[in-house]
Amino acid sequence: MATTRELLDAGIERLRRAGSESPHLDAQLLLAHVNGVDRTAILAHPEAPVGTGPAAAYAALLMRREAGEPVAYLRGIKEFHGLAFVVDARALIPRPETERLVDLALDEVMRRLTAGRDGGTGVRVVDVGTGCGTIAVALAAGLRARRVPADEVTILAVDVSAEALDLARENAVGHGVGDRLAFDVADLLPPDPPLFDLVLANLPYVRSEAMTRLPVATTYEPALALDGGPDGLRVIARLLDRLAAVLGADGVALLEIGADQEAAISDLVAARLPGWMCTVERDLAGLPRVARIARVPGVGHEAQA
Repeated sequence: MATTRELLDAGIERLRRAGSESPHLDAQLLLAHVNGVDRTAILAHPEAPVGTGPAAAYAALLMRREAGEPVAYLRGIKEFHGLAFVVDARALIPRPETERLVDLALDEVMRRLTAGRDGGTGVRVVDVGTGCGTIAVALAAGLRARRVPADEVTILAVDVSAEALDLARENAVGHGVGDRLAFDVADLLPPDPPLFDLVLANLPYVRSEAMTRLPVATTYEPALALDGGPDGLRVIARLLDRLAAVLGADGVALLEIGADQEAAISDLVAARLPGWMCTVERDLAGLPRVARIARVPGVGHEAQA
């Protein structure tokens, strides 16, 4: 019977030869998965014997990983913002850089709740292109952790893919926030939506010509969730065209962008939403990541809508 160390060493070598960008981590995660334990347990007990069943399952997963299939799909889960999301080929795999958008959204919602709302309408949020529900579910879970009552913040998760939306519902229920979210299948936004205080989106922003240069693992993900057109901003531009009609007078849009799109998004907002403000927040690596878009303070909603 092989030991953990022997299986890891063999797996790491196989994945290295196959061109994996992280052979050590990949092998550790896959072996931990088939053994039903955390990765730390694998590292802490290198001499532990591995049964023939788990060893065979591990070998099968290694073969699929050698072909390029993402580890997240092989395991069926991806950690994001302290939560484990169910993931599969119905939606994009959550990326760690998107956590910055969730943090900014939490801050914005809490700021509005602390300041108080006129008319008792609460805070209205929409997550456009929700995919597996990463942003909406993480936001709802974060608000629950802060003891915000469910009726004070309305969160609508929208996606053009009904299959992705089913996955988002599964994640919402799995994390106990199904009662805090509503779901709708629509292209960007549903017809005649209410005014929102906060529009969130991680829409596709990869340039079409760059799609073939992405890691092999991305070919397993929906191209619809990655390909942003010739300049990477085609879908984002369509959302900008609708912001004036769906964003409240003091509302804010937080849109994830590529690290090389800071100037491009500022120019696009200036062209599509004259007189609006666009600032770009950086992620933990110091790279441009989230565009914050809003009306200029003091300018009436009617004048810019």
